[in-house]
Amino acid sequence: MLTPQKKEFIQFMLSAGVLRFGQFVTKSGRSTQYFVNTGLYRTGAQLSRLGSCYAALVKETLGEDFDAMFGPAYKGIPLAAACAGALWRDHQIDKPYFFNRKEAKDHGEGGVTVGYQPKDGDRIIIIEDVITAGTAVRESMSILQGCGDVKVTDVFISVNRCEVGQTPGKTAIMEVEEAFGLRVHPIVTVLDIHEYLKENGTDPALVQAMEGYMERYCVLP
Repeated sequence: MLTPQKKEFIQFMLSAGVLRFGQFVTKSGRSTQYFVNTGLYRTGAQLSRLGSCYAALVKETLGEDFDAMFGPAYKGIPLAAACAGALWRDHQIDKPYFFNRKEAKDHGEGGVTVGYQPKDGDRIIIIEDVITAGTAVRESMSILQGCGDVKVTDVFISVNRCEVGQTPGKTAIMEVEEAFGLRVHPIVTVLDIHEYLKENGTDPALVQAMEGYMERYCVLP
């Protein structure tokens, strides 16, 4: 259901140029009519608003029932930082965040992560942008499992594309949820974006093309 909050987030992505329509190729090699690139957020106002959107979802889903946030390099780094700041600003929830280096540092403090250092027993959540094939989540889990005896419970993303993964009838998100015992929470889904286009009288050809894409590549509830 396209709630006012979801509609506002879609409009926000459009205004920031993060959500675009046209002809694109995803990481999985599929031709798609829409593309989400959170790397295009570039102002303080945008980052603050984005953080508030993630923080609201985290607060609604978990409250304070977690220990730290992990932002996978590179796009997840500002997302986790923005979410951490907004959790405190908007909800007075003060939680640490950390991220990984692309290459391990062999001098100074060393290590593969920056920021909070996880300890055994920690409950970690991941702050990501979009899950298309699930590759980034698998890489994140490998990093986090190397940090100690931590429990990774939830992943928060901007958009659930609902795209089929390697298993027929299952999305990439379903696959990583089953493989790692995770729960993935999107701010919006492809269905919300499709509903937004129809509601706003968008070019019927684009809506029809997107419906064809969803029929071919998506596993919808």
